[in-house]
Amino acid sequence: MPPIPDHPQRYATVNELHARPFPALEAPCTAVYVAIKQPVGAANRDRALDRAHLLALLDRHASAHPQPEATHFSGPIGRSDLKWESHTEFVTYSAFTPGLSRRPFDPADAEVFPEDWLAAAPGKRLTSVLIRVELLPNSEDEVLAKLEDWFVPESLAVSRVVDGAAIIAGDFRIDPAGHMRFAVFVKEGTGARRIGRIVQRLCEIETYRGMSMLGLMRSRELSSRLNALDPKLSALVSGLDSAEPSPEAALHELLTISAELESLAVQFSFRFGATWAYEAIVTQRIEVLREERVQGRQTFGEFMMRRYDPAMRTVKSAEGRLQGMAERAQRAAELLRTRVDVERSAQNQKLLESMDQRADLQLRLQRTVEGLSVVAISYYAVNLAAYLVEPLAHRVHLSHGALMAILTPVVVLGVWAMVRRIRNHLT
Repeated sequence: MPPIPDHPQRYATVNELHARPFPALEAPCTAVYVAIKQPVGAANRDRALDRAHLLALLDRHASAHPQPEATHFSGPIGRSDLKWESHTEFVTYSAFTPGLSRRPFDPADAEVFPEDWLAAAPGKRLTSVLIRVELLPNSEDEVLAKLEDWFVPESLAVSRVVDGAAIIAGDFRIDPAGHMRFAVFVKEGTGARRIGRIVQRLCEIETYRGMSMLGLMRSRELSSRLNALDPKLSALVSGLDSAEPSPEAALHELLTISAELESLAVQFSFRFGATWAYEAIVTQRIEVLREERVQGRQTFGEFMMRRYDPAMRTVKSAEGRLQGMAERAQRAAELLRTRVDVERSAQNQKLLESMDQRADLQLRLQRTVEGLSVVAISYYAVNLAAYLVEPLAHRVHLSHGALMAILTPVVVLGVWAMVRRIRNHLT
């Protein structure tokens, strides 16, 4: 029996599970991470430009090229290991270099991505991160002393993660060189894969935090436009029971507002949907770190709860306000349509009554005309009949007047009967 054929997408779906493996890192090391996004239309961008930009970096180091249409790539660039990933709206570059610089978070560490190469990127820098990975000292006080020297204490978030395998820290601020900075202190003997997962989670938290915060910027733009539409909509809804403006004019203005609200919903639906997806990723990445508090310092989860969650609630509020206004406009339009239909029905009723009156008048006029027609036709018919029978009348000695007197009632009755028969036949 021949083997059953595979579905055309079977291997593609399985390979997608292994498309983006975690890096394997040995402490101490330095990670440099950059996310690049086009400001407008990023989801429909020309991905060939992203690939050409990647190849330009690889060619500087005479490195191998990825497969055509690849969405991820890993390979060496000089002393560093490069990891490239293409996402729906952005691309990311990660460079992992063994060893540490003498100066913590030295901007020279980021020179693994040359400035002229970054300037030629088909997009703008969304995220730039420096991560310093070193061995965990024996004393937590020594760790905290370093962190207070490196970061802004008011914004510092510190936590012990992955069952105590490491301590991570960061203040989520951009330094003068334009980089976000994180420190990772790992226990001696921690596996390279585990270190790589921790570093990867930090990069993902910062990237998806930045992507979701784009929704906040758009929600502020949306709120300003809704603030201009809300008074108009409220005035129209409040004046539904008033005579001015006319229902037709109010309905036209209301439909204009509804069309604008629907246009806004179309413009912002993708960004809002992406925001909720990115927010879910940020929350999930923090959860899998399994944080533990370090000497009463705030954890990454607590930092996000205080600084990040309110921004997401603002986005939810703007989206809910847009939906609420659209529904309110739709309900008001339905009420106005009902009012217009009732008024038009009343106008149609009056028009029908007027038409009935006109039809009655026309019927009366028709009957009057019929009577006059009988008289006119009878007049000519009597004269014709007189000419026809007058020779016979002379034989019986009837005068012309007597003959006319005899013919007139007979002809009138005949004409009347004929006209009535014709009218009954038509009706």
